[in-house]
Amino acid sequence: MQNPKNRFKSAIANGTRQLGVWNTIGGNTVPELLGGAGFEWVLVDCEHAAIETIEVLPALQAIGQNPDTSAVVRVAANDATLFKRVLDMGAQNVMVPYVQTAREAAAAVHAMRYGPHGMRGMAGMTRATRYGKVDDYFDVAEDELCLIVQVETQTGLENLDAIAGTDGVDAVFIGPADLSASMGLRGQMTHPDVDKAVSNAINRLGEMGVPAGVMALDPDIADRYLALGATFVAVAVDLVVLADAVSNIRNRFT
Repeated sequence: MQNPKNRFKSAIANGTRQLGVWNTIGGNTVPELLGGAGFEWVLVDCEHAAIETIEVLPALQAIGQNPDTSAVVRVAANDATLFKRVLDMGAQNVMVPYVQTAREAAAAVHAMRYGPHGMRGMAGMTRATRYGKVDDYFDVAEDELCLIVQVETQTGLENLDAIAGTDGVDAVFIGPADLSASMGLRGQMTHPDVDKAVSNAINRLGEMGVPAGVMALDPDIADRYLALGATFVAVAVDLVVLADAVSNIRNRFT
């Protein structure tokens, strides 16, 4: 059989808008619900959420029931072992947090690729190979893998061109929250200085022809970033949606 096509990678490379939602609640029920909610991508968060690597597999299986929705997995750190595990589970889109230099970006690329151009371990009986059924998987795997590096500090922005230009980096996701802390404006994601930094980064990536992503839970800000050229934007977080809904219901009866 042929290696499954990566719809998300193709879409962002072509500049097609992709709206996403963040999955921070473990298990397979919430990913299944989010996968069928009509978003183009669902991110399974292993960095800040209480989701362990072992839970990625059922999440991928749940999201994968919806062919129009792609799964993105954010690993906990720029660690080759974490990459290896989620890739073998069949993740085609991997986001790595807190990349600040081109060297760190290159290390992530190295973890995504098989030798001699990388250090991804060889294993044949995996979900990624469809349990040995994908033709020539080890030679064609890289074509359908998408590496997203997350730039979320002032140092990262200073090195943005070098990071984005690293061979093997497919897209850059700007993280406003950690960026706000890096700028001494902790938690002020909508502060004019933070907003300006994010906007400038999106413009710079657009000039380089590199797909830009960002999280924007305020719909008006999301619209503006999309208008600036952001290709993939996360517009909701499952736990935030739940907390807001519960609060609204409780307030209704106050």
